[in-house]
Amino acid sequence: MTKLVLNNVCKRFDTTDIIHGISFDVNPGEFVVFVGPSGCGKSTLLRMIAGLETLSSGDILIDDQIINNVPPAKRGIAMVFQSYALYPHMSVYENLAFGLRTIGTPKAEIMTKVEKAAKILQIEPLLKRKPKQLSGGQRQRVAIGRAIVRDPRIFLFDEPLSNLDAELRVQMRVEIAALHKELGTTMIYVTHDQVEAMTLADKIVVLRAGIVEQIGSPLHLYNHPINKFVAGFIGSPKMNFLNANIQQTTDEHTSFNLAGTNINLPILMEKQQDKIMIGIRPEHIICGDSAGLPLGKMRVTHIEQLGGNAFVYGKLNDGQALTLSLEGQQTIIAGQDISISINPNLCHVFNEDGVSVINKT
Repeated sequence: MTKLVLNNVCKRFDTTDIIHGISFDVNPGEFVVFVGPSGCGKSTLLRMIAGLETLSSGDILIDDQIINNVPPAKRGIAMVFQSYALYPHMSVYENLAFGLRTIGTPKAEIMTKVEKAAKILQIEPLLKRKPKQLSGGQRQRVAIGRAIVRDPRIFLFDEPLSNLDAELRVQMRVEIAALHKELGTTMIYVTHDQVEAMTLADKIVVLRAGIVEQIGSPLHLYNHPINKFVAGFIGSPKMNFLNANIQQTTDEHTSFNLAGTNINLPILMEKQQDKIMIGIRPEHIICGDSAGLPLGKMRVTHIEQLGGNAFVYGKLNDGQALTLSLEGQQTIIAGQDISISINPNLCHVFNEDGVSVINKT
């Protein structure tokens, strides 16, 4: 298994900085996901690791060897792109074997590697078919198989599921996770879909505008976001952000006025803040005031029934929007006023710059 290190990596096009001094380690056998909005630099960073983009400054190391000037073909890296890029005139077997043939791999070894990859990906019955005879999911398996046969030190995935429908994306997520478990190879995966990031990653790197906002395990980022951007990007539906005013701070709690309701949270403020935003995840809001900390009334504007759960949208007394995620099927209707409560231990507080400013007791 292979370790990857990025040390103060920068990328500049003319006078425009795209990647701003990124540094982090990818441990041997780790599944790391780069996630962030479009244009954040995640694919550019992946291409720099692959050798398809040059570095403006900094170093990339594989197993303690600097590879800045090593050609892509000699880095021991295999990349799976968003586009399947299969040769339409070749069979699945020939597509899988093509890269090995170009480097002079013996025929018997090619057959062994292709058959092994086909077995792992469960595409053995498809080896004689042409790409046009395959579904989208099957084509993506073939694209992944081309990477597997090379026995790479590192797998790179650049949004490989974005061309698939919702059901196939879920299925392929499970298959990629199983593939990582079976091969144990270091993998780096790029996506803008935080659900993919949460379900696949050992470690997530959250990017924005070419800067790393936070690095950590999926649940660490979910439970301890360092700022409002990470808090809003990780989790679905996204976290609610509500304007509030500080009323009083003690050694044990802070009192806030939120939409006309005074609430006490077990939060120690490091210093007095002029503008405060309280973050509450939709699944941490309770319908009814029989449990938790009462937050007053919410006027329901819309409800989405999903069968096993429901998303309820509404507004507080001061007009601030709020989203609830409730288990089961709900009888709530638009126009209804409902009482809501919150779990005080699951709230977050951000300053006017969007930075988390709390220490929870």
